[in-house]
Amino acid sequence: MIKKVPRFSGRVEFNTPFSPRREISHVLFDFDGTLSLIRQGWPDVMVPLFLEVLPRRAGESEEDLRSLVIEDIMRLNGKQTIYQMIQLTERIRQRGGCPREPLWYKHEYLRRLDEHIRDRIEALRSGRRTADELLVHGARSLLEKLTQRGLILYLASGTDEPCVHNEAALLDIARYFPGRIYGAQDDYRQFSKKLLINRILTENRISGARLLAFGDGYVEIANTKEVGGLAVGVASDEANNGSGRMDEWKRQRLLGVGADVVIPDYRDADALLDWLIES
Repeated sequence: MIKKVPRFSGRVEFNTPFSPRREISHVLFDFDGTLSLIRQGWPDVMVPLFLEVLPRRAGESEEDLRSLVIEDIMRLNGKQTIYQMIQLTERIRQRGGCPREPLWYKHEYLRRLDEHIRDRIEALRSGRRTADELLVHGARSLLEKLTQRGLILYLASGTDEPCVHNEAALLDIARYFPGRIYGAQDDYRQFSKKLLINRILTENRISGARLLAFGDGYVEIANTKEVGGLAVGVASDEANNGSGRMDEWKRQRLLGVGADVVIPDYRDADALLDWLIES
């Protein structure tokens, strides 16, 4: 249901029923696609890799195989990259193949992705592109407003933690998350968004009702809803930043996993926060 509210200049969709949370004190953000656009287009790197190594079944069309691969990849979007590679090795075995170790596929994917984003990283470092060009539209304004309200912000990503620190610094948003930036570890069992959420609640002695999360993937939304938190799905149109349009694939899946609200970007940060926290 699209709810048209005069204070919103863009599109916003509320899942029913929706109730604001005046008690919100801590906020969790996903990184890629939710705040950062540095890695925009990453599926265009991962999908071809999967297609290259997956054995075909008799009579299976390229379109059918691509659909399977995309579903596998996006279902795990938000988890550490290694989980997508574990899924890949399982698919290879199911089809009678002999896969390499998941870590090999992860390293090969990251090598290709590094090539894909190299120009963006260099443009940021040289000043040829501004940080806000590679942030989801309105993201900095939202981060400022949340900080001004005294809320505590956390950043969590399925991307390797050193890369998250580096890219958050390049985008000049690391300062909003002092000491609270988390990402994938070499020992992938030591980190997950679910573990981090439980840690936030335990260390701060708060209930899940005081947690607000923003994400464009299944994982952070589902994990937040599991503890009773408020979840905002960001159906960002990454290839056309600022278009105001929702990515329909993201939108459907974010609503399906239980997002309380779905937005295309942060153009309506003031109105959004009024509805989420102060209504």
